[in-house]
Amino acid sequence: MDKVQDVFAALADPTRARILLLVRDLQLSVGELADILDQSQPRVSRHVRILAEAGLVRRQKEGAWVFVGGGDPALIERIHDLISNLCDGVDPIGAERARLAQVRAERQRRIDGWFEANAGEWDLLRRLGGQDAAVEAALVAAAGPNVGRLLDIGTGTGRVLELLAGQTESATGIDRSPEMLRLARGKLAGRGNQSAELRQSDMGALPFADASFETVTLHHVLHFADEPAAVIAEAARLVVPGGRLLVADYAAHELEELRTRFHHSRLGFEDEALADYMQAAGLSPRLLSSHPGPELTVNLWEGRR
Repeated sequence: MDKVQDVFAALADPTRARILLLVRDLQLSVGELADILDQSQPRVSRHVRILAEAGLVRRQKEGAWVFVGGGDPALIERIHDLISNLCDGVDPIGAERARLAQVRAERQRRIDGWFEANAGEWDLLRRLGGQDAAVEAALVAAAGPNVGRLLDIGTGTGRVLELLAGQTESATGIDRSPEMLRLARGKLAGRGNQSAELRQSDMGALPFADASFETVTLHHVLHFADEPAAVIAEAARLVVPGGRLLVADYAAHELEELRTRFHHSRLGFEDEALADYMQAAGLSPRLLSSHPGPELTVNLWEGRR
């Protein structure tokens, strides 16, 4: 009964009930919630703390920001249905929806501004590679229709989460950059994919138990690693028996500009090196496909547990 008492006590305040409904499908920062609810951040933080203590929401710190998402999905769904029925067809957060739409529009504005500011950098990478569509199609095919629990390491703008939406049991993206996570969050929400969980973490020390995911992906991430073998080992730790690690990255090349201008730590990878990393991590390696571009080739490797 203690759990029941905690839940009903947390929901006794109408502001907390509205917060729960607002973050049911979309993670929102405390600042965004304060704007939507027209309340101070300290007051909203207190409400969030009470909801979190009752297990109704989860808090995630990303740099100076704290994001709030729904807790146990099954419990949240039952509470949502109960509130909706009690409201007799009236939207319980109807007054907040316009401000929620403004928050989403502001996220999209930041995304557009970021890509506009970095358009030249992305254009150069596309010119050197030029095989994004083929690599993405190969990744989707390799993942198959039943991805299971997905972890995308170094999710960036959330592209892999977007590609595999609808094929997963659950989807989690991690990135060390709070700004990239905010971009991913806005981008995914704009495409209607609001169920993916986004978390800030370093790819060398992932906050998950062993054997937590059926599919783990590293999409154009490994070349940023100072110790790629350690990253592969950490990713492999999370793969369940029978699961797989999918790695899409550049084949070995000599374009030093990618090191100096884009801060790549490694200028691609030899197939033998990737195979060694995977075997050392307890995976069975296989080169699935190779995608040549004007100046760079992207390979897709699989490591099976």
